[in-house]
Amino acid sequence: MCTLAHVAAFLAGASAPALAAAPAAAPNVVFIFADDWGWGDLSGHGHPWIKTPRLDRLASEGIDFQQFNVLNPVCSPSRTAAMTGHFPSRYSIHQHFADPAQNQERGMPDWLDPKAPNLARLLKQAGYRTAHFGKWHLTNRNTHGAPDPKAYGFDEYAIFNGGAETESAGLHATPENAVKFIQANKARPFFVNVWLHESHLPHVPTKASLEKWSHLDEQKRVYAAVITDGDNAVGRVLDALKAAGVEQNTIVLFSSDNGPETTGADKGNDRPNAETGERSYGGYYSVGSSGGLRGEKRSLFEGGVRVPFIVRWPGRAPAGMKNDTTAFTAVDLLPTLCAAAGVALPADYRGDGENLLAAFTGQPVQRTRPVFWYWTGKAAEPDWWPRLAVRDGEWKLLLTAESQRAELYRLNADRAETKNVAKEQPAIVARLTRLALDWQATLPTKADPACISAADRAASATPRRAAKTAATEPAKKTAPDRAAAFARLDANHDGNLSLAEYLAGQKGANLEQRFKNFDQNGDGKLSREEFVGASVK
Repeated sequence: MCTLAHVAAFLAGASAPALAAAPAAAPNVVFIFADDWGWGDLSGHGHPWIKTPRLDRLASEGIDFQQFNVLNPVCSPSRTAAMTGHFPSRYSIHQHFADPAQNQERGMPDWLDPKAPNLARLLKQAGYRTAHFGKWHLTNRNTHGAPDPKAYGFDEYAIFNGGAETESAGLHATPENAVKFIQANKARPFFVNVWLHESHLPHVPTKASLEKWSHLDEQKRVYAAVITDGDNAVGRVLDALKAAGVEQNTIVLFSSDNGPETTGADKGNDRPNAETGERSYGGYYSVGSSGGLRGEKRSLFEGGVRVPFIVRWPGRAPAGMKNDTTAFTAVDLLPTLCAAAGVALPADYRGDGENLLAAFTGQPVQRTRPVFWYWTGKAAEPDWWPRLAVRDGEWKLLLTAESQRAELYRLNADRAETKNVAKEQPAIVARLTRLALDWQATLPTKADPACISAADRAASATPRRAAKTAATEPAKKTAPDRAAAFARLDANHDGNLSLAEYLAGQKGANLEQRFKNFDQNGDGKLSREEFVGASVK
């Protein structure tokens, strides 16, 4: 069972058999979730050279929410919050799901508990047909025994970065699968996740999009092509809704799981894509924009957690509206979308979000509950040091792990978090610090054993496995040893190791494979966290 009492209570209420088919008037829901797509990576948000005509049109036909936050600055916990309506740390999911050995080092499970509350399951029980296409990452491709999406309430799926036993779909197949699903289910209410690869690493732009941006320099050209591919994917889904005759009764949401990726220092990490044979590009081309917000991916500042959020609901959401006052968050999606679908939450459900349906219809709505973030990954200056954050109303407080350092920002007047007013507002700092620490004290201290791959973790600990993989896995060194090695190898002192830097300072066989084993997020470079380990700051 889950580690949370209120989740158990939810299950008691959600264990009833599926209800009869929902009435035809129930709105369809299409949730398009991009990856590492920054707040500023839309031409409608003022980007100087990227063009996103389909997303700009979507915004002109609906509401552009400009104060939307995800609940973690990386993918797995961010997606957990969106689907469960709970802060991801309630499931000990603090970073992205990696291989089981690394999850264990981080005190994380190996997959999201399938018994947890889930938006898909609630809608399925109300008669919706449900599907998930694209990125999953609620487990990891190196994990054996992980549940597949059907265990979470999805009738159909075609995914990548699922469990080891789950067949992987191609990176560019996501919109095509969604189009087929929409056409096949146009006569009944449906809910479909369309979780795009763009603009995550590795960048695998199509030839057509690269040609479109041939007038840009190479670095900008690759990123603009990737964004164009994502924008085109959105367009194909929107066109499918219109062709199926369901456009007017469908809620379409577009967002991103976190802010833009760090730009790499060199371009020496390009390589062929194993799935498609196309050229694949590394982090040098990650020139995404936070739209002037402070921070980026892996940061609790707004650049890492404030992302695009566009909602189109014909006849209900006012066309062309910009909402810059409602502090909408990912945990609000479950109660809000259930309310839109006319689905009552179980009586004992205790979520972390609020039903903000009125905001979907253009009404002024203020979130009344505080928002919390907990981050255990990269910790560095200038923007990655916060480990804990809370927002209450217009105030946002960021703290170190022991709350010895605090910064306070008034977001309504300072969206870019440029003026720390902690010294001027000691009472607010004290109140929010207590609020954050009291919330943190409610979190589990270890992962749920039911969500751990016992086989993988046992295998990684056996001498037999160690002998078998000694030639391909990174040499076993202590964290202090690796910290010293990292400092020695980082020739340009940019806080990352390129393959060239790694090879120049190492001896032995299979060095490129060892580099890839360290490179957990596949971006072609090694962060200090990846090389040294999350426990060493």
